[in-house]
Amino acid sequence: MVFKCQEDSFLREFTSKVVSCEKSVFSYNLNGKNIETNGYEVILENTIIFPEGGGQPSDHGYLNDQPVYQVIRRGDKAVHYVEQPLNIGEEVKEVIDWKRRLDHMQQHSGQHLITAIVDREFKYPTMSWYLGEDVAYIELESPSVTEEEISHVENICNELIRKNLGVVVNIFNENTPFKELENFRSPRGLPADHKGDIRVVTIESVESNMCCGTHVTSLSQLQTIKLLYAEKSKKKNRTLLYFLVGNRVISRLDQCLKREQKLTTLLKTNPVQHPEFVEKLIQNTKHVNKNLQTVLKDLAIYEANNLKQCKEKYFILHRKEADPTFMSIIIKEAGRPDVLQFLSVGDEKGAGNIVLYGPEKAITDLANKICELLGGKGAGQGNRFQAKVTNLSNHKLAEKCIKEYFD
Repeated sequence: MVFKCQEDSFLREFTSKVVSCEKSVFSYNLNGKNIETNGYEVILENTIIFPEGGGQPSDHGYLNDQPVYQVIRRGDKAVHYVEQPLNIGEEVKEVIDWKRRLDHMQQHSGQHLITAIVDREFKYPTMSWYLGEDVAYIELESPSVTEEEISHVENICNELIRKNLGVVVNIFNENTPFKELENFRSPRGLPADHKGDIRVVTIESVESNMCCGTHVTSLSQLQTIKLLYAEKSKKKNRTLLYFLVGNRVISRLDQCLKREQKLTTLLKTNPVQHPEFVEKLIQNTKHVNKNLQTVLKDLAIYEANNLKQCKEKYFILHRKEADPTFMSIIIKEAGRPDVLQFLSVGDEKGAGNIVLYGPEKAITDLANKICELLGGKGAGQGNRFQAKVTNLSNHKLAEKCIKEYFD
């Protein structure tokens, strides 16, 4: 069956009768989380809400103002997942989520165009493709794709978009002789459970491809294509080529401009100078950090000398700007395992690291208590215990605990 959404991808509303409605449990994505819910599987006589297929996710929409969370194809039927039941024989109004539909049409038709040009220019077959929420990619049978090749394909695609080439869908009867279909590209072949007519999507003078997805009717509706970058696939001798089409390019440009404006305000430089200015900041930061480490090492040795002369049973020190290496230097340089050392680094009101070093019995008695006070988890052996903590604002309570232990 060819669904109404496949006959006319620009149809936004449609009325159809309910054929079946059965209880079901289904899951849908909400803010990146899969939510499982009790609901119903609804099959209509026809639908404009596209069921997932051909690498394209399903549409979203409404049946009588009731949200459709997902649509899947089962043989020649489209199954709609909703929360409330609908009466068999009832006429329902279908409304498409147009923003999602247009986005999917642009990405899918754009994928056909990119795939055709990459194959024509470099003989890299497309093995699969993925349409994500923010970015899409094609998987190419090639160990690599160069920047020059990416630029070449992008330029050709955008030139064809400017030519306003037509995109036409032709429908062939399922009994059509194979010879009439063998020249049409079909990288994955038809699904095993495919029933009914066969759709062929043709980009004028570019390619013809068997496909079940929704598509634009003219390349000009793609607006523009931007090939982002290529990276190695997890599969041997394959490369992923990431891309944006149409409104996604505009959206990405908007995001980039807003970031550029923020950087201009922060750096107080012309956007053209941002890379050079940031590079200088990074070099300056590395230089400052190197100097800081030298100072901290000197400070650690100074504190170790103080510890050498310590006549108390415990030694407590916190440095906000230091790191775990600072604590290790003190312990090594002082050489005082007879004194309980409670050393800590990090934000006084937040997270950090601690080390307890000294008499084994004191470590055993105090480590868990200190960890609990500071909201940390750690491990130790013998006369040393170390932990990452989340609440250094309780440092005074930890000090008190140690002092009371030795009083």
